[in-house]
Amino acid sequence: MEHRLVRAIEEALGWDGPAPLGKDFARGSIGDPQLVTRLLTPARLLDMVMRRSLANPQFRFFKGGEELHPDAYLDRQVTPRGQAIPMAGMRRVGSLLREGATLVLDQSNVFDPTMEVTCRALQWWSREHVQANVYLTTNDASGFDLHWDDHDVLIVQLAGEKQWEVRGTSRPVPMFRDAERNNTPSEEIVWTGTMKAGDVMHIPRGYWHAATRVGRGGGHSTHVTFGFAKRTAVSWLTWLADWSRQEEVFRHDLDRWGSPEERRTQEQRLTDAASRLLDARGPAEFLQVREREAPAGRHVPFLEIFGPLEAVVCVSEFPPLIQEEQETVTVVAAGKKLTFASKALPGLRLLLSGHPVRLDEAAQVVGAEVGALAKILVEEELCASLTPELSSGYTDLVMSA
Repeated sequence: MEHRLVRAIEEALGWDGPAPLGKDFARGSIGDPQLVTRLLTPARLLDMVMRRSLANPQFRFFKGGEELHPDAYLDRQVTPRGQAIPMAGMRRVGSLLREGATLVLDQSNVFDPTMEVTCRALQWWSREHVQANVYLTTNDASGFDLHWDDHDVLIVQLAGEKQWEVRGTSRPVPMFRDAERNNTPSEEIVWTGTMKAGDVMHIPRGYWHAATRVGRGGGHSTHVTFGFAKRTAVSWLTWLADWSRQEEVFRHDLDRWGSPEERRTQEQRLTDAASRLLDARGPAEFLQVREREAPAGRHVPFLEIFGPLEAVVCVSEFPPLIQEEQETVTVVAAGKKLTFASKALPGLRLLLSGHPVRLDEAAQVVGAEVGALAKILVEEELCASLTPELSSGYTDLVMSA
């Protein structure tokens, strides 16, 4: 999938692919102002908030450096049956933003098709799970205090300006669940400055950072943070622990009461079996399996009662693996392995490209069989029907196939 934002981020940071992700701080600027406006505007963010039932902690407000109680910005709309549904109190939201506050919406990709498609494109690019959190700060409100994240982030300034300070790490590659606390900020200042609309910044895991509009008077700032949940060696060892259940030696109780010789014997057997397991299933296999078994993204189910299938797009979290053999083609994605006749290869490459595909146009290129092939991929949930709403997430960002 070729996405305009992914290409623009690479150019802004001087990257040639995702390899630098998580290594060093980087900063640059996107030259096309219409691209960042296309992603999200403050007005669209507020419209998104207004039309959905949201709850803390996904939807939060901060003022004066403190998180506000949900009652300060959420209403409980009561249905005729007495059911209370949390909704953003838009008058309260407006008042807070006029006074100066920070609105946070985590996982905006769950609600907005443009953010959904952008996160999927970043996942295909990085081979890591990605979510998009959006921050709107008004007037001279402060943001979060100096802190670090347990994942790598790419930050795109969408509108307005915000002052940032980025520091180095005080503990190498810290984790959310770690052996030691990481509470003392580093004194190494990597960068301080103002992020303006179109600016891009990469902050690796563990780098301390803070952003604020204190002292800037009227105005606003909107930025989106794309978080990359990369896997570590700890993730690999956890995966190996699940595989250990296949070996009988690991399923036995640990010998507490045996003789010293019996306990030494068990320990040696466990050590030998663990060594064999480490050799048999390395980190590369773990990463491959993780990609292939990730379930497909959320999508609207296709129902023929609503009409024929006219356009589709691949919705697997990562690029499907297409393997050509002598007389067959195998597709592995979303926890499934599908086998097709070799003549299906052109159609599969088109339908699984990550680009929207109109079936009438595709039939002129790869043959009329592409319609039947698309139905199979939709039934297996590797592809989804391209609804008008989903299509809007690709418009002007991803070219049709």
